[in-house]
Amino acid sequence: MMNRLKDMREDRDLNQTEIAKLIHVHQTTYSDYERGNLNVPVSVLIKLADYYNTSIDYIVGRTDEIKPYLIAKK
Repeated sequence: MMNRLKDMREDRDLNQTEIAKLIHVHQTTYSDYERGNLNVPVSVLIKLADYYNTSIDYIVGRTDEIKPYLIAKK
């Protein structure tokens, strides 16, 4: 997962501070997420998946499909 977080951030030419502000954490906390020193809370995973337009499964390495899931409308 850590590589995916870093890769997605770098693909958008963002630094850790910019992403940390987006998810309302300190830069050092975000750095710990990227390095695998802290588990990323589900609420943060949701924000990141929404921001990067992908799925949580992609972020955590459960799939290599970067596209988000289609959500059926009721």
